[in-house]
Amino acid sequence: MKNLLKKVVVVTVAITVLILGGCGDKQKPISATTATPAQTYHWKMVTSWPKNFPGLGMAPEKFAKHVNEMSGGRLTIQVYGAGELVPGFEVFDAVSQGTVQMGHSGAYYWKGKIPASPLFGAIPFGMTADELNAWLYYGGGMELYREMYKPFGIIPMAGGNTGAQFGGWFKKEINSIDDLKGLKMRIPGLAGDVLKKAGAIPVNLTGGEIFSSLQSGAIDATEWVGPYNDLAFGFYQAADYYYTSVWHEPSAGLEFLINEKAFNSLPKDLQQIITVAARAVNEDTLDEYNARNNSALKTLVEKHHVKLRQFPPEVLAQLKKYTNEVMSEQAAKDAGFAKVWKSYSEFLANIRSYNDITLKEYYKNR
Repeated sequence: MKNLLKKVVVVTVAITVLILGGCGDKQKPISATTATPAQTYHWKMVTSWPKNFPGLGMAPEKFAKHVNEMSGGRLTIQVYGAGELVPGFEVFDAVSQGTVQMGHSGAYYWKGKIPASPLFGAIPFGMTADELNAWLYYGGGMELYREMYKPFGIIPMAGGNTGAQFGGWFKKEINSIDDLKGLKMRIPGLAGDVLKKAGAIPVNLTGGEIFSSLQSGAIDATEWVGPYNDLAFGFYQAADYYYTSVWHEPSAGLEFLINEKAFNSLPKDLQQIITVAARAVNEDTLDEYNARNNSALKTLVEKHHVKLRQFPPEVLAQLKKYTNEVMSEQAAKDAGFAKVWKSYSEFLANIRSYNDITLKEYYKNR
């Protein structure tokens, strides 16, 4: 039996050799060099920030780097600063129209198109950064976010957060609510509507326009972000008083805007890479601001002798009253705003009660 098996094996090998030999050059072994190369994609991303500006401007750069490396070069993204390809306030339209595949900006810039958009970024006396992220990812906020942007062919993703922002730079002290009357202040979103109720004149400017406007007197005050970014722009050279009071943007959520058709044309793995990279940058940006703001504030005070101030309690109380009026008016005017605001405010009430007995007490006791 053993001899028989040996003969069968020998015969089988011989036949195989003859068959392969007869094929000649007609059949070559498959190798990596003859495999079909993977399709590559080259995207453009426009932003509302100066190119490579600390924090805000570096978030899209980091995103593009992550995507390129995770995709092995299959998806590359060229980032453009405000004005390089389109003006900072035209980012939304460029993505919606398919002129570019992506954008990076702040949601409150689009309240004229989507009244509910500021709720996904920053509203006066609203959520902190941690609370906002919790609502977006686990409280139904992201689903509403995408529902609001879908008619424009855009998929939004959270794209960073600056954390709590300072009250801003003023050329004169604010001692009462009357001091806001007639004040021309660069402040976007719903906070601008609140200041308007106080008699101020809100002005919407991109970051690169603020310093010259403040220096020339075209505006009397400005908010931007906080010490880290405000130091970089040199606002201390144009205004004497820096108000640390947090009210208009207790968090400032940034966003990636993605053209829906472009996103859907990608393979599933590249779609997932974009999603994961956005989530990573969203957290990384907040970490950076939390790490940099304090040292920047020390520089502003100790080196540049900036005068720190806080708004009087009665001013903040009046601004909060005006905020409640603005939110009610917006909800009455727009069904989308009312829908998102209901979800937002209910989540805020629940998480606030929890944070009041935990973090608030901890901050007080430590």
